[in-house]
Amino acid sequence: MYRWIVFLHVLGAFAFVMAHGASANAAFKLRGERSRERIAAILDLSSAYLNVMYLTLLVMLLSGILVGFLGKWWGQGWIWLSLGLLVIEFIAMWIVATRPFVQLRKAAGLPYFDGTKSHPAVQPASEEEIAARASAINPMLITVVGFGGLALIVWLMMFKPF
Repeated sequence: MYRWIVFLHVLGAFAFVMAHGASANAAFKLRGERSRERIAAILDLSSAYLNVMYLTLLVMLLSGILVGFLGKWWGQGWIWLSLGLLVIEFIAMWIVATRPFVQLRKAAGLPYFDGTKSHPAVQPASEEEIAARASAINPMLITVVGFGGLALIVWLMMFKPF
């Protein structure tokens, strides 16, 4: 059973990365866009798979916790550090990616979330403000934080250094 749960954990991780790929690629595409319509389309594509992303994150988290119990890993530091890094990663990505995307969605006149509260579309901001918010998104920082954190967690799981 252990191997099947590890399989589910790895499969969940692949599905998470696939579902999140649209948002990751949108960050790079947005920086060069100036048209509100194109920015809105990119943002809609970026958010299209967020529910799938969160579902696969939950599968990954729950299967990882179960693997920790089945493998009797909870007495080792690497699993606790991996879980802590996942929490830090979630917070860091909210700061460097989610908040700027939400602000851009609002400026572009799209429905948006403020925390967990959904808001309807508001009057779009000026083209200049929309373009400035799109340019403010830092895809390299998002990539370093997102991929770097994930790489560190994978390293901890594979090598179990302590």
